[in-house]
Amino acid sequence: MQKHRSLALTFRRFLKDERGATAIEYAMIAAGIAVAVVATVTALGSSVTAMFTTVKSAYPG
Repeated sequence: MQKHRSLALTFRRFLKDERGATAIEYAMIAAGIAVAVVATVTALGSSVTAMFTTVKSAYPG
């Protein structure tokens, strides 16, 4: 019976522990930021390339 109570107590402590949830939240935030950076670079990439092409063609030689 003592072993059952110990297991139940351990399980309750596990459910109350929020350290893993915090790590997952930070990972989700980092993933969201990474997606935003990739989307921005992809969206601006072609316009930046066009701008450098225009500047390059403005100079002779």
